[in-house]
Parts: sequence; C-alpha cells; structure tokens
Amino acid sequence: FTAVKLSSLRRHLKIHSDEKRHVCHLCPKAFRTATLLHNHVNTHTGNKPHKCSECDTAFVTRGELSRHRRYKHTLEKPFKCTICEYSSVEASKMRRHVRSHTGERPYPCDQCSYASKDAYKLKRHMLTHTGEKRYECYVCQARFTQSGTMKIHMLQKHGENVPKHQCPHCSTFLSRKSDLGVHLRNLHSYMEEAVKCRDCEAAFHERYAFLQHRKTHRNEKRFKCAQCSCTCDQ
Repeated sequence: FTAVKLSSLRRHLKIHSDEKRHVCHLCPKAFRTATLLHNHVNTHTGNKPHKCSECDTAFVTRGELSRHRRYKHTLEKPFKCTICEYSSVEASKMRRHVRSHTGERPYPCDQCSYASKDAYKLKRHMLTHTGEKRYECYVCQARFTQSGTMKIHMLQKHGENVPKHQCPHCSTFLSRKSDLGVHLRNLHSYMEEAVKCRDCEAAFHERYAFLQHRKTHRNEKRFKCAQCSCTCDQ
C-alpha cells in the first residue's frame, strides 16, 4: 500500500493493528476506528444516512450504498480478474476468486488440517468441530450443521412438501408467500422502540437480531451466591 498523504497511510496502518479503542455504548463490541464504530451504532439505532438517488432504499454505510447501486442500477463490475474473464461487483469477491487461481487458503482451522479461501467457509467448517446444529428442517424439525445439508435433506425426504419461499434475511423457509410476509413483519421489520436485553446493555430495533443475540446468553449462569462460588441460571 502507498499513499500521497501521511494521514492516509496512518489510517491504512490501523487495519493491521489489533487495537480496538472505540467501544460501542450499546453492546460489548469494539472497533479500530471511529467510522467503523459509527456505522455499527447505526445498526442499533436503525439510522440509515446513505440514501439511493434512484430508489427509496437507504443504507447504514456508504459501501453498502455503492454495492446496492452496482447490483440494482448501474450493473457495473469494476473488479476484473487479470487471469481470466471473471469480473465482480465487489473487491472481496474478486480476492476470493483470485485464490481459485493461486490456490491460496489463508483461513486455516486451528483444530485440523482444513484451510479455506474465505472466512465464511471456515466459520461453517468450525461447526463440524463444535457439533452445533443451527439449521432446522421446517417439515420434520431435524437439525443440521450446514444449510446446504438441510436443503438436500428437505428435497430428498419431503419432496413436494418443501417450503418454497425463503426469507432473504435468514435461513427460514415458508410454504406460502403470505406466511413469508407475516414472518418479515414479525421478525425483520424496523421497530421504533428498541428491545433491550435483560442480561446486558444491548438493544435492538429488529426482533430477529434480538432473538439471535439472546442465544449468546443461553449457557450463561446469571445468579451468583454471595457466600460461595456457586452460580446458577434460574
């Protein structure tokens, strides 16, 4: 990386630092820069200051707006592979694509020999070690570690009974379009009054985000004895 201004170089160097001095006042997360913190706080408040000039959509960050415009309006793919004809809307997708040429796998598992081209696949792989089964079949309630395995199960075991409408915001499948509308209103619509977590300072304007957050407290023991080290959750 090179820069004309010293300030630009200093800003760039922060991406190589593990120091996260900017702490969110609504949850425990911390960030390297004030801009990243500001964008994060907007996800709590629901503030979306970056509005598209061609439609009514608004976004938390300028990057999200740029991505939206390329996908929905300009159809521009500015990131082009120097080895093949592939081009991409996003720089991150291009970096991932180039690794298919170089064979680079910069995300290794710390528990086995697996390594991945991108962080998402590594995160999905880690479920094979933890045994966590986050994906549930909405026909028979069987659970799976990966969404792809769940989809194959649904097609093979349930055939025409497979719910056909998938929520664009989570892994939920529903049988009818009207059910999808109810799901979106109940779980993914913006709420003016934030829902506050009873176990920490986090607050959410979307019910789905709140429910996902509550899972992080599932195994916590909230009540501690003042006389000894005993703790319990109820």
